[in-house]
Amino acid sequence: MVAVGSGAAEPEGVSSMARDPKAKLEELAVQLEQKLGDNLLAFCCYGPAVRHDTREGEKELTTLLIVRDASPTGLRPIEAPIAQWTRKGHPPPLIFAEDGWRSSTDVFPIEIEDMREAHRLLRGRDPFEGLTTTRQDLRRELEREVRGKLLRLRTEYVAAASNGKALSELLLDSAGTFFVLFRAVLRLAGHTPPQTPKTLVHEMADVAALDATAFDWVLDKLVGHNVQALKAYDPIGDHYVEQLERLVRFVDSYGVGEGGGAEAAGGAELEGGAKATADNT
Repeated sequence: MVAVGSGAAEPEGVSSMARDPKAKLEELAVQLEQKLGDNLLAFCCYGPAVRHDTREGEKELTTLLIVRDASPTGLRPIEAPIAQWTRKGHPPPLIFAEDGWRSSTDVFPIEIEDMREAHRLLRGRDPFEGLTTTRQDLRRELEREVRGKLLRLRTEYVAAASNGKALSELLLDSAGTFFVLFRAVLRLAGHTPPQTPKTLVHEMADVAALDATAFDWVLDKLVGHNVQALKAYDPIGDHYVEQLERLVRFVDSYGVGEGGGAEAAGGAELEGGAKATADNT
């Protein structure tokens, strides 16, 4: 599962969504509220649309919907608005029944904590209130996810490395996924992840002993700076992949030899992060 107002102040680095995306979300929220009635418990936007971790103009409107009844019959009233939403190019909402959402903390701790830290509540009650994850579950999912994402990156890198444009797109497209994992690394180490990508990368690199300069090209490109065009087999790409390989080794060995094996860091509850801002007006 690795995709989240009032005049209240935003956490540092969290963007204010442009009017157009906000209007689109409000339109969908109204339709869901009308169609679902009491079945709707929570609806929120999370992820790139409320973070500075993606290219300007390419902020996906990722959403989360919690309902009492997630059966086919219970969701049938929203088939039309969801179909219309996806036809416009937006990803469909992640839909959970309330009991399934509450019992998923051991399966999706990375995603839950990432959503918690950057989400806008559009309807209903905050789905993260009272929800806790453990560091043990976080480490388990993080090791699986970082290995899987590196495997995919390495495979796609072989195909893209000989073409500078394709290589550029691969690095940029992969950045958002790895930013999610960088934040998870910091949580695993007991840190509160910063919201801005540059600070995030540097803090994660300090914790995992990586070379943060490997991500400079991506970071500069994401904020619109003029950067050099990548060429075939560009060393920038090699350095990027090499540092992510080091990250896998860091996660794999995290906690080993610290009085309890690889899971020594586990067990502690993780609860908190940036609070959502209500947007029910």
